[in-house]
Amino acid sequence: MCKHVLNAQVAIRAPCCKQWFDCAECHAETQDHRLQKTSEMTFMCKKCKKAFRKDMANYEESDEFCPHCDNHYVIDAKTPQAVLGVEGDDPRINARMLRDERAKQDPSRSLFAQDLSDRIG
Repeated sequence: MCKHVLNAQVAIRAPCCKQWFDCAECHAETQDHRLQKTSEMTFMCKKCKKAFRKDMANYEESDEFCPHCDNHYVIDAKTPQAVLGVEGDDPRINARMLRDERAKQDPSRSLFAQDLSDRIG
């Protein structure tokens, strides 16, 4: 599974080393040579697991589909996005991590309300 393109529909066979990769970045990470450029590419559909070739010099809109199962393999790539979040339980089951804005908050329990100037060097 590719970590660069999350929704890869085909694997690409590199003409230089005859190995299958989901994207060019995967080839660059695992191989010590550059990806060889060619006008004819070999693909393997991830839906029907069949290989096919496409001539990129005469590539048309109808070539965006697998010739065996009609899977549309030319789609917008979904790439991983960095997200910062808090993991917790389902709030419908355990709501301890949620703050109830209706309840009166005790300022002495807050870390930010305490005077800690005497503890700082």
